[in-house]
Order: sequence, then C-alpha cells, then structure tokens
Amino acid sequence: MKKLNTISLNEIRLTDDFFGKYTELVTKEIIPYQWRVLNNREPSAEKSNCIENFKIASGEAEGEFYGFVFQDTDLAKWLEAVAYSLSYEKNEELERMADQAIELIGRAQRPDGYLDTYFIIKEPEGKFTNLREGHELYTAGHFMEAAVAYYEVTGKDRLLSIMEKNADLICETFHTKVYETAVPGHQEVEIGLIRLYEATGKEKYLAMAKDFIDRRGTEPNYLIHEHEHQNWTDVFHNPDPFFPAYSQCDEPVRQQKTARGHAVRAVYMYCAMADLAAAYDDKELLDTCRTLYRNITERQMYLTGGIGSSGIYERFTVDYDLPNDRNYAESCASIGLALFCRRMAQITHETRYLETMETALYNTVLAGIAMDGKSFFYVNPLEVVPEFCMDFSSIGHVKPVRQKWFGCACCPPNIARTLASLGAYLCFTEEKAVYLNLHVSCSFSATISGKTVRFSVKTRMPFYGETELSVDNPEQTSGTVFIRIPAYAKDPLLQCDEGEVMKTDAGIYAAVPLTKELKTIRLRFSMPAEYVYADPQVRADVGKVAVKKGPLVYAMEEADNGKNLAAFFADTGIQPKEVFEKELLGGTMTLLVEGWRLLRGDGESGLYRIVRPERERTSARLIPYCYWNNRQPGEMLVWMREA
Repeated sequence: MKKLNTISLNEIRLTDDFFGKYTELVTKEIIPYQWRVLNNREPSAEKSNCIENFKIASGEAEGEFYGFVFQDTDLAKWLEAVAYSLSYEKNEELERMADQAIELIGRAQRPDGYLDTYFIIKEPEGKFTNLREGHELYTAGHFMEAAVAYYEVTGKDRLLSIMEKNADLICETFHTKVYETAVPGHQEVEIGLIRLYEATGKEKYLAMAKDFIDRRGTEPNYLIHEHEHQNWTDVFHNPDPFFPAYSQCDEPVRQQKTARGHAVRAVYMYCAMADLAAAYDDKELLDTCRTLYRNITERQMYLTGGIGSSGIYERFTVDYDLPNDRNYAESCASIGLALFCRRMAQITHETRYLETMETALYNTVLAGIAMDGKSFFYVNPLEVVPEFCMDFSSIGHVKPVRQKWFGCACCPPNIARTLASLGAYLCFTEEKAVYLNLHVSCSFSATISGKTVRFSVKTRMPFYGETELSVDNPEQTSGTVFIRIPAYAKDPLLQCDEGEVMKTDAGIYAAVPLTKELKTIRLRFSMPAEYVYADPQVRADVGKVAVKKGPLVYAMEEADNGKNLAAFFADTGIQPKEVFEKELLGGTMTLLVEGWRLLRGDGESGLYRIVRPERERTSARLIPYCYWNNRQPGEMLVWMREA
C-alpha cells in the first residue's frame, strides 16, 4: 500500500497572507506566552504548574502535584511546536530553553524508563494500575511525537533517547501476562509509537502500536474489568459507571461502523489505524477507516469541520444530532480530524479527504485561537448568546469569549503545534511526483526522480480562486505535478506557461507533466459565496441556511448586526455581496446578505402573542467564522433562518 510522503518542514517556507496572520505569531507570541504559562509566570492565565511538576518529580523542588493527570502533555506539545518553529525560524535562545526543558524531563524519568509526573509524585506505586483514567500512555505518545519532531528538525537525539527508553518499558510491560490484553484508555501512544518506529526503524514500536489497536474491544475487555484488579488506583473518583463506547472499546475496531465516544480519542485512534493499514498493507483496516470517515463527514460533522456534538463526555452522539448552541466541537478534535484526513489522503491519493482537512483547518482550528495568539477556545459552537452561557447549565461548557488558559489545557499547545507544522499539510511527494494539497502561498523543495526541484506557490486564496505554481528545475527531471482542484471550484482552468488554457474538473488532482521547460502552472476558478443547506434530518438546521465561500464558513456577529441575530431571515433569492475590507481583521472578505429582521413591536406586551411580528427589510454583514470574537464579545450565528 503506497503512502505519499510529507515534505520535511526544513524544506518549506510559508509566505501566505491568510495563514501568515497566525503562523507568524508562533515564535513571536504563542510559544513565549505558553512557556510563561507552563512556568506559572503569566498572571492573566490559570495556573499550570507543568514545569514545577517536573522539578518536583526530579527531586529539584518540593511540593504536591498540581493539575490534571495528563498535565505533562502541555509541555510535550509545546516542545513539538518549538521543534516545528525552528524548522523555519532559527532561534538560539528558544532552542536553548527547549534543551533545558528536555534535560529536566530526563532527570524526572525513572531508571526503568517510566515517565509521568502525576504517578511519580502522587502515586509512586500506582504506575499502569489505571489505564482507563491514568493517561500515562496518552502522555507518553505526545512526548514520543515531540521527540521525533525535535530530532528531525534539530538533529538532537536527547529527547528521542529518553522516549526510546520509555517505549522500551511500554513494549516490555504490555507483553507480560498481566497486561497481554491491556490497551490505553485515551488513544495517542499508538501514534507516538509509529512515529518512533519511523525515526528509529525499530519494528517493535510499530508492532506494539498494532497490538494496542488489535486488542481494543476484544474479550476479555481489559478496560471494562480493570477496576476489579486488586491494585486498581482510582484517579478521578468518578461515581458514574464506565461507558465502554466512550473509549471506543465496546467492540473490536474493525467492526466499528460509526464514530462513537470521546471525539478526540476516536480520531487519534483513526490516525493510528490509517498508519497501520499502510504499514501492514491491511486493506480491512483501511476499509474501516473509510467507513468511519464517511460516517463522520456525512452524518456527524459540523459545517465548520467540528466534531463531537455533546458537551457531556465530549463525544459523538448519533447520526444527525448536531445542535449549534451547545455542541462541543473541541479544537483538539478538529486537529485530530485533520491529521486523520491527511493520512487517508497520503494512502488513497483521494482529494475528498483533503477537502475535509481543509475545512477543519480553515474554520474550527483557526477559530480556536485569537488573532493575538494569547487566548483560546476549547469549545467551538456555531451559535452563541453570551448571557445564555451560564455556569451549571446545559450550556455552561460554551464560553462566549476566548480564555487565557484552561485547567485542562490540551487545546492551546495542540493549536500551537498544528500552526507550527502547517507545512506538513501543504504538499506530498513520491518518487516521481509532487502533490499540491492546499492553496497556500509558500516555497518548497522536493526530490523528484532523484533531482531537487524548487517550487513556489503564490495564491489569492481563500478569497479569490487564483494560484500560480512556479517551477525551478535546472536539471532535466521527468515526473508529474499534481495540483488539487477544490471541489468548490467553478469552471476551473489550467494553463502551463503561455500555452493553451485547459478546462479541468473540480474535486480531483490535475496532473501536469514535469519537464525542464515547464516554468509556471496557473489555476483559476470562480468561487462565489454560496448558500448551504443541511440534510433535513439535521433538526437543528431545518429551515435555515449558512454561507460558505470556498473553504471558509461565514458567521454573523453582534458587532456588525446588533443583538438577537436569530431574528434575521436571509433572502436566499439574492446573491450575497462580496466586499474585501483591508482594514478589518487584518484584511478580509466580508459578505452582505439581504433579508428581513423581525421586530418586537412598540406597545406589544406579553411573552406570547397572537399577532404576527412585523418585519423590516435589512442586510446582515458576515465575516469568516474563524475570525469571530476577535473584536468584542457578543452574539454569533452561523445558521440563519431562511425567509
């Protein structure tokens, strides 16, 4: 099973106006801000204690463990973000800080390779006695990913050695009789083990990842019965019974046909399943991945690429249950979805996975971070009325403004590592071809037929359908350039150099032969704003419309349209008017939608009336969903009522 390669981040430079608003903040603002938080030096943010936990675990400080059982992962993802940022922006001081953090991690590690500050400090006899809740393997997976990233970018193997020692312990422990059916409660270590295998070539790491996937949901079901073990360590003291589907362990993974349970756990597991399908040429496992992808995108995904419709258990529920004002759509879940789709595109070479990946990245992932890089959304609703977001209510998990940090802070550093590694999503290569996935301005080098070819991409996306790919091929090289034609492209046209303008289809990779003479490939297509309708089985969206332009979902905000956005009815007989406003939000395309607004009526009283409300003709201004809440707090609405 042939898997396309991502290009080394050392070979890619982003120059994009749209994503650059965020990626330029990674080294300048996001990483320094998060480092201050991890060290309890940011007064505006909730206490983290992450670094202090490592100091206590290493014996260099005294105190009690503070935070969630998986608090260590905030440092792992921060290190991964640092690694990726160093690939395009050298920073000796930042690298020195990262090296010092890695040495601290090494000093906290136990002689046998064990590494988890919660159990080292708080439950020294309790390691691997609560896989359901303990998150030790989840934590290990994130540190493995960080170790490989840091090694690939800097060439330094200190963290890699630390995590190899940890992985060796895991491989040894989970092949003993006591743990021969055990699996992690929160999937992630599978991804880390596969990454470690790719970096070291040690097949036992790949085999351990496969074992964890193959064991999951089989009998005897370890996670269901784990609390019956004599040495069980109760971490959360949760009075509710264990819910097997929550951890996707209610049936073997190859039998799973619908996405279920905790959304982040699910898509992290699907990432590993896709990797293993490619590594072992496992067509059955790949077919399962295809089935689960279809279930998500055709029945359980928000227009914005958000997944997980319930705040209770942060989970998938059932098909078509997609409420807009009380959903979860965790930022981490959309990051996991993008990672899963990237892998599926690498394996299948099918662009439909890239469409979903693009949707998640442009909308939910970017919405998760403010444009100053210093506040974050954990939950990403599609409708917000701030005063309704009350604590101790069914909507209490929804925040009407981005938060400076979270007690459970998995999302902020996850967003940081995603933005820092954006280049890994842009293009793929194989022996005789290069694939352009996202229309993002950048430059990169790729090895094609044994020769280095340099490319540069200039695009006006996501507001205008114009992309130009330039080729610098000083040596004779044969191969193919595949350019993704988005599914939303209208009347796409391709032109090579000054040659004939050719029509092409949308929703495919267009193939262009690479020759020494080829210098420029131009792609143009129209991309008008369009009204979007949900399947009528999505009860929350019946009688409503949303607006998309290319990959971007648009939203109304109170800042532009006043309060009670739900009283606006869109006139879909009139095409939205597109207006580029260079002074707004760093320069963005806004949309003006014609319609009516219901009026409360002077002199009318009573909560319910028999008189139909009057309405007035008006228009609504919409901005890209990812930009909402970057000006002032207020209402937000994606799905509008249709007149």
